[in-house]
Amino acid sequence: MLTFEPHDRLIPHYNKWVSLCLRASVFYLALSILSPTQFQEKTKYVPTEKPVEPNIKDIGALPLLSPNGVHIQLKQLCDIYETSGRYIVLHQGARRVQTITCNASGRDINSFVREAKEKINSEVSLPSGTYIEFSGISEAQAKSRRELLIHSFLTGIGIILLLSLITGSFSNLMLVLLNLPFALLGGVFAVFASGGWLTIGSLVGFVTLFGITLRNSIMLISHYEHLVTVEKMTWGVEAAVRGASERLAPILMTALVTALGLLPLAIGSGDPGREIEGPMAIVILGGLATSTALNLLILPTLALRYGQFNKKAGNIVI
Repeated sequence: MLTFEPHDRLIPHYNKWVSLCLRASVFYLALSILSPTQFQEKTKYVPTEKPVEPNIKDIGALPLLSPNGVHIQLKQLCDIYETSGRYIVLHQGARRVQTITCNASGRDINSFVREAKEKINSEVSLPSGTYIEFSGISEAQAKSRRELLIHSFLTGIGIILLLSLITGSFSNLMLVLLNLPFALLGGVFAVFASGGWLTIGSLVGFVTLFGITLRNSIMLISHYEHLVTVEKMTWGVEAAVRGASERLAPILMTALVTALGLLPLAIGSGDPGREIEGPMAIVILGGLATSTALNLLILPTLALRYGQFNKKAGNIVI
């Protein structure tokens, strides 16, 4: 292997020149490792006609640009010579580590990792004491996804307990929660329409969407409670139609303002830096469309059939 040793007179300025020497060593390693020999030019790999066999003289003549803007040769900065010795071995937790990196393009990173694990487990035979550990974006997303699902589940249980205490009726509680499938329908459709990839941003969008739709259903059910218990209306078709018409404007304004705010994020979901916001906005928009329509059309009918609005029932205050 090649050794790059800075000249003694450059030791006081070692920090200034070390990056130049390291870049040269990396350049040499790149030339000697690639097979068939290739040069990376921007984002394209251009194969050469024959393997490149650099020697010490050629490497020493590499032109470099000093911090002062002066062109110098690499051999003016350090001595270059061949030595024999062990290669650099990385360690982590007192164990030797060999890192292999790759980028997946044109497909979901999670499906790529699953396929890679299946092929490695079935086709690669590892020696005793050696094992493979996957890390990177896929593992980080899986960890975030697990934490999000656990926290959302615990929060959902707390919300259901609070709503059950407030509504005072199991049927009314089910009517409030019935808007969640309405929102889920539109969110799932939006996910499949945008490529079918369930990302962290999509999960965050579902959590946000469920909060918005629950608020809309609580607004409607609580107004039915108000009409019956405060305004002394008899629960029937007239009360159901009046409650839905009086809550039409607040529910539509909530959905419309949210949609207008998220529309730019959804349109630019493919732009760099919007890997989270883009899928989140798409899920929320799709869920709002279905939940708002079904909340105003189907929920009043179901409330008329199964709702229990009387003076004994709890009164939801919004």
